[in-house]
Amino acid sequence: MTVSLSSPVTGAAQTGLTSPTYTHVADTAPDVNAKQYAVTALGGTQTGVNVHSLSAPFQTAFWKPKVPKVLGKPNPTTGLIANVPNNTHKVITRKGVTPAVNQPFRNCVITTVIDIPAGADSYDAPNIRAALSMHLGSLAQVSSGLGDTVLSGVL
Repeated sequence: MTVSLSSPVTGAAQTGLTSPTYTHVADTAPDVNAKQYAVTALGGTQTGVNVHSLSAPFQTAFWKPKVPKVLGKPNPTTGLIANVPNNTHKVITRKGVTPAVNQPFRNCVITTVIDIPAGADSYDAPNIRAALSMHLGSLAQVSSGLGDTVLSGVL
């Protein structure tokens, strides 16, 4: 995989966090088709935020398909490919959070799933890159507002 997360990660804007950064180390991934990182130190002002621990994880993992799917053959009469499988990539962040006073940590899980139709990776790479650019740029742009929304329920 070409994903290599450099440390520290500069966090996106969020209400209540000032210049957040996340120092991390490579962690043991849950499977051979993943890379995982654990947050070991915080930068900026992040009052009340914890770094990774066994009981309160703070990890991000990047997943690729274990067995990439390939595009099937077109119908000899119509020229259409009836079944186009997807290759699924994921980014999963787990963060231990406290649901109430004197309660044990529970995991907050954030997952981005990227489904790429087999064959498009070689035939239409620019449009896949554009989709990723828009998706990730949109998340970065609305980071603080999305944080407000998941806390207040107001979109």
